[in-house]
Amino acid sequence: MLTPKALEIRSLGERAVASPLGLSTRAGDEIADYVPDRARVLYQSEVLDGEEPDASLRFEKAGPREHIFFDPRATRAAIVTCGGLCPGLNNVIRSMVLELHYKYRVSEVVGFRYGYQGLGPNALPPVRLTPDFVRHIHTAGGSALGTSRGAEAPAVMVDTLERNGVNVLFAIGGDGTLRGAHAIHEEITRRNLSIAVVGVPKTIDNDVAYVDKTFGFDTAVEVARLAIDGAHTEAVSAHNGIGLVKVMGRDAGFIAASATLASLEVNFCLIPEVYFDLEGPRGLYAALEHRLAERAHALIVVAEGCARTMGVDAAVDESGNARYSGGDVDVGAALRDSIVKAFKARKLAVTVKYIDPSYMIRSVPANASDSIFCDILARHAVHAGMAGKTDLVIGRWNGVFTHVPLSLVTAERKTVDPDGPLWLAVSETTGQPSLSNTSVSMRVRARGRSDSSA
Repeated sequence: MLTPKALEIRSLGERAVASPLGLSTRAGDEIADYVPDRARVLYQSEVLDGEEPDASLRFEKAGPREHIFFDPRATRAAIVTCGGLCPGLNNVIRSMVLELHYKYRVSEVVGFRYGYQGLGPNALPPVRLTPDFVRHIHTAGGSALGTSRGAEAPAVMVDTLERNGVNVLFAIGGDGTLRGAHAIHEEITRRNLSIAVVGVPKTIDNDVAYVDKTFGFDTAVEVARLAIDGAHTEAVSAHNGIGLVKVMGRDAGFIAASATLASLEVNFCLIPEVYFDLEGPRGLYAALEHRLAERAHALIVVAEGCARTMGVDAAVDESGNARYSGGDVDVGAALRDSIVKAFKARKLAVTVKYIDPSYMIRSVPANASDSIFCDILARHAVHAGMAGKTDLVIGRWNGVFTHVPLSLVTAERKTVDPDGPLWLAVSETTGQPSLSNTSVSMRVRARGRSDSSA
């Protein structure tokens, strides 16, 4: 249960240094304003008529503070990018460096190489990040600092921060990265050090809790739509043609759902949050056979996390996340093969074209929407770090940028609500029926028995 205490943001101490940004505290003077430290963003934005929102549940608003904790002339900032590749990584790095260098005029910015491995005992030396170093990196995909999965021991990583004189660490990554950042903060606290740790939410899955959007998601949806449109062309060009596209989404189907809406050609969208059967009178095969009888082609989008529904075992990556792509595990290939086998048994000839754009989605440069979003996230992260805010990630809630405790965002994952407007839009756009042979109430009761016995 969410509590006011869970939303509190930690600070390193009194902010006694005047900000060098030269902003205003007066409205209407045509100069951008500092954000008062008391500014809050309500968690609850929707109430029934006659009710009042719970004003005790509030995020701290992000933005530049009039007074900061660190003296920029004596501050060394560091950046690390972790986890899988994601569109916009270089945009965030570039905007951070330029904000720190030109606006705050910090003494030095360094980058640790290849994720948290760069804070380990066998790491390469950190690279000095200057405006010249980052000048053109936003035009390319990937990370100029490199990335990796998995974490080093928190004590070892904090040793590295101390040895390199780091005052502020910016950790750019998803769930695993943010868990690692929180562990670093806890070790810093144990040692009573004044080092700020600020996260920037990176994941194309868009599954970070209490953050309405992560960077890379918009670009992922755009590239996924191109793959879906290609699969549709393949499907309509063959009699009983079936286009099948697998997209990323270990625990959440946001890419699959949003790309489906962007394409408007998809007939079946399969996501981890909505149960489906393959066999049976109301399963996917039966619905697919009906679709082919009517239109002689069909288009399916499946999120990788649907492997659980299909009984495909998952490996675990270095960050401890289930991996349903690569190696011997591929839910898209498994679904393709099962469709071919099922329709062969039905004596119905089909042509299945399977497309997996996963790594292409991750490695492309950010699109216009993500470029803007990355720049804003990066600058808010710098403002938070220089103000001595720590153990937080920069979020956005109801269109306003916020500070969210790392302990809160790493406690759960955001998922698509099957009762919510996004899935309603998908089901209405595709026209797909329920693909389950059992009623929702029976599945809920069965899930309850399983949870109680676990």
